[in-house]
Amino acid sequence: MEQLQEFFRRETPRMTALADQIWSLAELRYAETASARLHMDALAGSGFRITRDVAGIPTAFMAEWGETGPVIAFLGEYDALSGLNQQSGALVCTPSVDSPGLAGHGCGHHLLGTSAHFAAIALQAHLQAGGGQARVRYYGCPAEEGGSGKTFMARAGVFDDVDAALTWHPGSFTGVFSQSTLANIQAKFIFHGKASHAAHSPHLGRSALDAVELMNVGVNYLREHMPSDARVHYAITDSGGLSPNVVQARAEVLYLIRAARNHEAAELYERVQNVARGAALMTDCKVEIVFDKACSNLLQNRTLNQVLYAKLQAEGALTVDTGEQGQAGQFQATLSKNDIDAVSRPLASVLRGQVPAVFEGVAPYDPAAEEILFGSTDVADVSWITPTVQAWVACYAFGTPMHSWQMVSQGQSGLAHAGMVRAARVLTATAIELVQRPELIAQAQAELLERRQGKPYACPIPADVPLPFLRT
Repeated sequence: MEQLQEFFRRETPRMTALADQIWSLAELRYAETASARLHMDALAGSGFRITRDVAGIPTAFMAEWGETGPVIAFLGEYDALSGLNQQSGALVCTPSVDSPGLAGHGCGHHLLGTSAHFAAIALQAHLQAGGGQARVRYYGCPAEEGGSGKTFMARAGVFDDVDAALTWHPGSFTGVFSQSTLANIQAKFIFHGKASHAAHSPHLGRSALDAVELMNVGVNYLREHMPSDARVHYAITDSGGLSPNVVQARAEVLYLIRAARNHEAAELYERVQNVARGAALMTDCKVEIVFDKACSNLLQNRTLNQVLYAKLQAEGALTVDTGEQGQAGQFQATLSKNDIDAVSRPLASVLRGQVPAVFEGVAPYDPAAEEILFGSTDVADVSWITPTVQAWVACYAFGTPMHSWQMVSQGQSGLAHAGMVRAARVLTATAIELVQRPELIAQAQAELLERRQGKPYACPIPADVPLPFLRT
């Protein structure tokens, strides 16, 4: 273990530089060309075999080392979010001078992908030193944000021979990612009407924008009659032009439909489609429905969760210097009470009324308590195929909300880097335990089969739906 600790000390500056490079690139879904190349080049330099264009996706890849033993996979992400360009370290929302465009790492995926990369090469180093045998894989997974990259990869069978998958997510506290997530389906509803002069001959027009508005009204009425844990969101992506004196001949709305389980999301999607068809009938328009993407609900694996939890506890408290504590306090001061309460409430038993600037400990893990996190992740589709485990690791001031400018601004801080390294150490330790105790992998696989009720994984994206970047 001393050799492994020395490895982490030696490699941390290189991994920190990699994370900062990817933070500065801030590339969007399926366009993470430079970020993916940085990971591939570094892993190839560490002796990993690189498979490019995985599942037909130019920014997806697989890096593998080892010839025998269980397949241990680390899942890495590196995509950013649109509209979140932000100056590093700024305590107010400030456009960045360090990175081009309007994107920013508001979900910490520059840290996520780099830490998983770090864990993969650390496990390789441990095995090379005589710590056992395994096939170590790093999956470069693009487009988690709004693209369901892993779901398309899962549809292609990319994860079918994996024995266990490990990943994590940057956050403002540390603990097991023990919540279930919502399945979702995203689809475009394109209405086609007929243009006319809105004053001279309005009777000849058929307004596609009217159809969009009526669809939205109909879905809003639907909300009263759908499961309480379901969510439906929309964005009007084409309002039909800028001239009010022209009846809009084309309009488009994008819907994201979420529910607790795959079949519930599919059922709700059918009801939303019926609302769209009704709106088209009411306006004498035609509607075109384009399935965009989907992902499953996350299946927890208590066997792996308990191994990960033990490694989180063994890692001990996260320690940062007084300067980082002070900076975290300054960022926390920019947050609302509601932001902080949203994180504090689930951790009340460990916080005991105190709100730290930096969460240094480990949140308790109760295997019997599986709550719903009202968001979605394409890691879920991997969790249906192979036993999967995730950690939350504190990288930001306590209470920092996801997808916020504050998260982008803290993405190159000492705290972010410390959390990234801590996550790599915990993932590596968890993977070593699985290699040394293969019975844990067998137990985790049996649990997964039980949770699936003996049924095989069924991808929620139909086979005939093309990858987003291939659509005309």
